[in-house]
Amino acid sequence: MQKMTKRNKNDELKDFAQLGHSAMLEEINTSMAGLRREEAARRLEDYGPNIVAAQQLTPWYIILWHSFRNPFSLVLAFLALVSVLTNEYEPAIYMCVMIVLSATVSFYQEYKSEKASDALREMIENTTSVKREEEFFEIPMDEVVPGDIIRLQTGDMIPADAVLLSSKDLFINQASLTGESFPVEKKLPEEFDEDEQVDWENIQSIDAPNVLFMGTDVLSGNGEILIVKTGKQTMFGDIATKSSSSAKIQSAFDKGLNSVSRLLMTMVIILFPVVFAINWITKGSAFDAFFFAVAVAVGLTPEMLPMVVNTNLAKGAVALSKKKVIVKQLSAIQNLGSMDILCTDKTGTITEDRVVMMSYVDANGETNENVLHSAFINSNFQTGWKNLMDVAVIQYFQKEERNLDFQHMEKVDEIPFDFSRRLLSVVVDDNGRNLMITKGAVEEMDDICTHVLENGVAVPIIPEKLEAMRKVNLEMNLQGMRVLTVGQRILTDEELEDFDQSSEKDMTLVGFLGFLDPAKTSAKSAITSLHDHGVTVKVLTGDNAIVAKKVCADVGIPVDKYYLGTQIDKMSDQELYKAAIDAHLFAKLSPLQKSRIIEVLRNDHTVGFMGDGINDAPALRAADVGISVDTAADITKEASTIILLEKSLQVLETGVIEGRKVFSNMMKYIRITLSSNFGNVFSVLVASAFLPFLPMLSVQLLTLNLIYDISQLTTPWDNVDQEEIAQPVKWGTRGLAKFAITIGPLSSIFDITTFAVLWFVLGYNSGQHAALFQAGWFIESLATQALAFHILRTRKIPFIQSRPAMPVVLSTLGAFAVGFLFMETPLGQIITLSPVEPVFWIWWVLIVLAYIVVLQFGKWHYYKKYPSRE
Repeated sequence: MQKMTKRNKNDELKDFAQLGHSAMLEEINTSMAGLRREEAARRLEDYGPNIVAAQQLTPWYIILWHSFRNPFSLVLAFLALVSVLTNEYEPAIYMCVMIVLSATVSFYQEYKSEKASDALREMIENTTSVKREEEFFEIPMDEVVPGDIIRLQTGDMIPADAVLLSSKDLFINQASLTGESFPVEKKLPEEFDEDEQVDWENIQSIDAPNVLFMGTDVLSGNGEILIVKTGKQTMFGDIATKSSSSAKIQSAFDKGLNSVSRLLMTMVIILFPVVFAINWITKGSAFDAFFFAVAVAVGLTPEMLPMVVNTNLAKGAVALSKKKVIVKQLSAIQNLGSMDILCTDKTGTITEDRVVMMSYVDANGETNENVLHSAFINSNFQTGWKNLMDVAVIQYFQKEERNLDFQHMEKVDEIPFDFSRRLLSVVVDDNGRNLMITKGAVEEMDDICTHVLENGVAVPIIPEKLEAMRKVNLEMNLQGMRVLTVGQRILTDEELEDFDQSSEKDMTLVGFLGFLDPAKTSAKSAITSLHDHGVTVKVLTGDNAIVAKKVCADVGIPVDKYYLGTQIDKMSDQELYKAAIDAHLFAKLSPLQKSRIIEVLRNDHTVGFMGDGINDAPALRAADVGISVDTAADITKEASTIILLEKSLQVLETGVIEGRKVFSNMMKYIRITLSSNFGNVFSVLVASAFLPFLPMLSVQLLTLNLIYDISQLTTPWDNVDQEEIAQPVKWGTRGLAKFAITIGPLSSIFDITTFAVLWFVLGYNSGQHAALFQAGWFIESLATQALAFHILRTRKIPFIQSRPAMPVVLSTLGAFAVGFLFMETPLGQIITLSPVEPVFWIWWVLIVLAYIVVLQFGKWHYYKKYPSRE
């Protein structure tokens, strides 16, 4: 407990777990009635919100510090300091203004992105059932405090470290902490047999039978727990605090972004000493040569790349949220755009998600009220996760008055549903009888039923009777209904004392329930559209193959071939991969089988999985893009990276298109920046080798870089050609390198042409004309860089076949306006720029126009030779 003496956190929990209930409650100053609301509010203020390091927002001052800490600002600060030391105050003031301007823009974008991400997280907040003042109600998990009593059911997440108060068949998934995939049963130590007593001296708290931890989840059963530690004090919080300071596992998105940055930084590392050496040798001033080389290095450094990427992703996340798609991890947008296979559960995705009970028949296929009554008792008295079929049974029963007196019944015991048994058993006291009613999947019920109820009499199930019952099931399946079996038996008092999963045997089959979840009318068009956009849809379901096949056929998913979970278990990974590529339907799957299919597909594809069931969590974690809905179970939402506010393939399709737009604009900036910087390498080397003075002063080069980079901040709002989003988009660093090597040097041709005009035609060929020469290259370089963006942003003819967004046009015009202010006003004197002669503007227009034409033809040639969109 947080108030206990400072020992190892594991020891504290273990010590606490050995106390009796009264001692526990006294130690933490609470009661079985729960905390008073005022006391809970006070503790929340004392202990802080129940969040771990990974969930906390980056403080604004940290973002501000990072904004000033980028390479651009650090080099400018260094140059400003040198200027002050050499009594050059005006450039120093100017460079300080540039630092503040750059940092302000960066801080604003980063802070806005952080707030937007937090707002989106708030929309999908997980809740838990807490007891306060003797009442249970839902609160956000981050408001849980030590001393709270929490009620757990199947699918719930454990909100904080806790000790068990009571349980019934409570199985916990601790894989997030231990990596162990098998569920762990949690129960009170006094419930153990004599030969199972807990060795408290040698046991770790993670293995203690009555200790539960934040980050784990309930696979089956129910119980109540007492919260002992919250937030950073939990084991999960301790791990998160340590891991937040260490390197996290890189996603494909991070790796692609880092490879681009490494390529640019490699150019910088190679170019810096070369430029410095050439300029020192040819100009004779190591001081000037050093600062020019530093400025060139900064100009080539992708210092705005993180900001542009984050702005792109944040803008995309906000745009997606308006279309009912919530992004939990910004990098998931890239995976959403590159997804080429979508695996989906059937229920609610391609069906209406409104299960309706259509029939309740006996073993002969005749409607029988006893079947409905037994099903209602099972669904009504169970206290675990009520799925759609439980709700459908209860709603159907309550439509009219029924001849069933269930008010006198009391639940005695139950075995909650889980996805390995696929059964749910409830025992009720029915006038002194221990009536056990079990409801579950047809195949699993076949294994435990030995008799069938006919005319009120239990008769043995012989092969002929079993065959007849299977025909009844098949007829219901062919009508598109999902079928459950209901069975019952009377338990003796001795059997009730040892009631567990082994009691599910020797059942008498009462009848069958038929449920219909019709295909969505919108699903067919959405699946067709996804296919047209390069996304193949596959259905992975735990449902009956016949039912799933009919639904798939209704929505246009080919079902010539399908596989069952039993067949998948017999396949090697290579065989499963081939099957997963060929088939579009997999039925009767367990959660781990779904996960395995996704893992083998990920070898060569970007795979998304869409589901909302508790059993979908492993598959959601295995997928590149885990997609769920806001009404899903807590553990399902936690396992997802994308949350839909509406469970619909149409909403997902919209998300895919928006994701591709975001990715396309991001790659647009990276591709153009890379080619521009690559071209500048040649221009700088040529100028450094042949000019007797610097082709541009360091402060001029930095100013040019700042103007261009700020103009690129509107890239996230640019329009995207339909052809760019028609198919999945992927990282392709080899494609980026080819583009840079092919397109980049074209700008160098016109830079060198500008050098020739300035040197030979206008006569700026001596040190006294250096300021004019530098001004000419400054405005030419600004124009070609700014206009190159418009040429290279599309494969089409710019402005005619593909128009940029208005913010992009305005930012380009703004860049030109600022450039002309430096050229034609006293502002240019701050960075030692002189107004050029009027005749230069004629040459400038001709050079820029020629560059646009050549760049357009160069682009056409490149895409003709390399049509791939990598």
